[in-house]
Amino acid sequence: MTSAEARRIAALLARPGLARVLAALNGEGEETRIIGGAVRNLLLDELISDIDLATTALPQETIRRAKAAGFKAVPTGIEHGTVTLIHDGESFEVTTLRRDIETDGRRAKVAFGRDFVVDAMRRDFTINALALDRDGALHDHCGGLADLAARRIRFIGDAGSRIREDYLRILRFFRFHARYGRAAPDPDGLTACIAGRAGLDGLSRERVRAELLKLLVAPGAAEVVAAMAGAGLLMPVIGCVPMVSRFAAIAERDDAEGVYPAFRLAALTVAVREDAIRLRERLRLSNDEFDRIERLAGALEGILGRVAVPSIANLRHLALRVGADAVAAALVLLTAHADEMRKVEAQALIAELGRTPPFLPGGRDVLARGVTAGRDVGRALELAREGWIEAGCPAAASEQMAFLDAAIAAVSR
Repeated sequence: MTSAEARRIAALLARPGLARVLAALNGEGEETRIIGGAVRNLLLDELISDIDLATTALPQETIRRAKAAGFKAVPTGIEHGTVTLIHDGESFEVTTLRRDIETDGRRAKVAFGRDFVVDAMRRDFTINALALDRDGALHDHCGGLADLAARRIRFIGDAGSRIREDYLRILRFFRFHARYGRAAPDPDGLTACIAGRAGLDGLSRERVRAELLKLLVAPGAAEVVAAMAGAGLLMPVIGCVPMVSRFAAIAERDDAEGVYPAFRLAALTVAVREDAIRLRERLRLSNDEFDRIERLAGALEGILGRVAVPSIANLRHLALRVGADAVAAALVLLTAHADEMRKVEAQALIAELGRTPPFLPGGRDVLARGVTAGRDVGRALELAREGWIEAGCPAAASEQMAFLDAAIAAVSR
């Protein structure tokens, strides 16, 4: 252990909330350790977002001790030994040591135990089985420290056996490699993933979606997506031929819509609206994700087929239907492989689109001018906006109202 690691460990253990929960759960024959991602990220000097704990105490004993120490105890997964402890806005997930009795590729039947080694050996990857005790000692039962130093994602024990316990580990293998790995994926793990790919069909679509979206925004996503595609592991997940080169171009661009997961998914899979509809069903997209991807697909359809970058007026008309954000995202996708001149033109159009002033007239203004409520209200507003766009989108309210008056006159004829 380096002196820097020792300092980070000491600082973590000195956190008041963590110190209190460890004091409550340790002693009188029970031991509790920090486990998994918090230890991994601590050693990498990366952000620790969640702190999970593994304990010899049975769930009811965990609850009893936690309540006595002033924590709120929530049985979030008590059938699997998990209790969430909450105090002063902090939460800690505490799980009783376990061993697998039965697995079916999706979920496991477990029995509680008291052996930290047995509990570690049932986990997925060596770097996720590292533990830290209350005294600051690191426990590595699976070779995780060496793998972490090498930035290598390796299954614990036999890779095929770990995958057959839960086929979601195929996606987790690639997701963790994209986030923490270096060089090529571990060959034994890759071979086992290919051999077990049929098991992906039996997973819940929600679980697949969650893992895939995390993978797509990871730092090494471009290389990992290419590796998955080459191994035949991507099409069974997304249900279509992936646009790997377009995704790579987007993933490597600093200005590519940040790292919003739905945009990355669209970059990999979407060209037309039918693609968005297919994804909604296949991955059980949330309403917000589907809305973003469908509007982006509509923007792609509205721009595709043009020889040159479209005019700002054309883009503004399109933005009325699908939203300016979707149009901007479509321009980024469509120029992902373009030369620098086209990319600069697209970025200039995106900036100009963002400077479009709001169109102020609304339905009340139409009604105030004597138009009867009904379809003519919407038609008048649509005509007014179209005329306003063709005129360059003047910002002045008086000019905008003039377009509204002209549109009302046209509708009333």
